[in-house]
Amino acid sequence: MRPDADIRAQALARQQQLTKPPGSLGALEALAVRLAELQRTPTPSAQRVWISVFAADHGVAAEGVSAFPQAVTGEMVRNFASGGAAISVLARSLGANLDVVNLGTVNDPGPVAGVHRAIIAPSTDNFCEGPAMSQAQLQAALAAGAASVRAALDAGAQVFIGGEMGIANTTSAAALACALLQRAPAELAGAGTGQDAAGIAHKVAVIERALALHAGAGDDWERLRRLGGFEIAALAGAYVAAAQAGLPVLVDGFIASVAALTALRLNPDCRDWLLYAHRSHERGHAAVLDALQAQPLLDLQLRLGEASGAAVAVPLLRLACDLHNAMATFAQAGVSAGARA
Repeated sequence: MRPDADIRAQALARQQQLTKPPGSLGALEALAVRLAELQRTPTPSAQRVWISVFAADHGVAAEGVSAFPQAVTGEMVRNFASGGAAISVLARSLGANLDVVNLGTVNDPGPVAGVHRAIIAPSTDNFCEGPAMSQAQLQAALAAGAASVRAALDAGAQVFIGGEMGIANTTSAAALACALLQRAPAELAGAGTGQDAAGIAHKVAVIERALALHAGAGDDWERLRRLGGFEIAALAGAYVAAAQAGLPVLVDGFIASVAALTALRLNPDCRDWLLYAHRSHERGHAAVLDALQAQPLLDLQLRLGEASGAAVAVPLLRLACDLHNAMATFAQAGVSAGARA
């Protein structure tokens, strides 16, 4: 689906009539206009927000690339559902719908109230030894992302946010970004869950091994299959599905942005539908944002993931919409046109 050019023109015209100097609200003006054209309405809104957090484990964790044990992924699935995680707190505060999707964890928490089980496998395979996913697993992950978008649409969501959780997933995201951007691992691999300099150096070496093994990957689909994770593929599938359905997306941090880059490689028409929430403190995020030509809304040195940075940016969307919709025009306020200067 394409943004509505007529609505965009109407929104821009309204911004020129509001009781403020033109452009004085900066990015908030552009954000309101962008949401208007994407939502195809002169009165955009970000009140109904859907957050899907995809959880999955990674075989490359066997290489010792994370400061935390792999059991944490399954434990965090329970924490999301019970309301104790950062994104759980943020979703409650925002009145957002929190959709937790378990795609496969080594420490399987079993059926948990509030968690959608879409198990593909306990984890991906170790991409230092072979492809992370089979073709069937990749398709299942992409489909899980698309299913979450359908659920969001059924709930009347106005904005979709995707998050992720998975021990070793910054390693997977960095490896995939290196393959997509033809960048060296030392440029993109960061601290992740809190690795020190030695831990980061080890992560770089692991990614170098993986890239050498998969140097023959023919296209971006194959790079995603060989180096990605279930949750990264689910995010990419969700972004493509949201764009096709005309649902604006607020992209989270490093891992979500790598998924967005992947989605754009798979379907360039996604670009118009992706808004970028924040600039993560994770080392490789700046390069990925540059490749996406993205202008993120916030820079708070966050690197948690879970969709937490995107959730923090939601109030900006809401305020931008409120200003656009509720400010008086010069004519309504009886203010002379000279006040615009």
